[in-house]
Amino acid sequence: MKGIGRCIRKYRERAGITQEQLAEKVNISTNHLGAIEREVKTPTMDTFVKILNAIGAEPNEALKEVVPVVWKEDISILEEKLSELTPTQRENVIHILNPIIKEITA
Repeated sequence: MKGIGRCIRKYRERAGITQEQLAEKVNISTNHLGAIEREVKTPTMDTFVKILNAIGAEPNEALKEVVPVVWKEDISILEEKLSELTPTQRENVIHILNPIIKEITA
């Protein structure tokens, strides 16, 4: 995910923690953390959560900087509308959307 490394670095620096200290808390190498912050590597979800916990960053706040707000709003609207449908209706919507998505991403 583009931007996740910059986000981690920003929150780490705000917390006043060095890469070495954070790497030790999360039980990864300093080199690995450096690669994550430079966005050479993407952390696993487990490592990402450990990092956020270690630097005291709120996941929603951290991800807000990575995932565009408009995208999240669109997803919220879709989730709300889909939750109002029966399972069969949801399957029908997915059946209709799959070819459309396939067409526009081809």
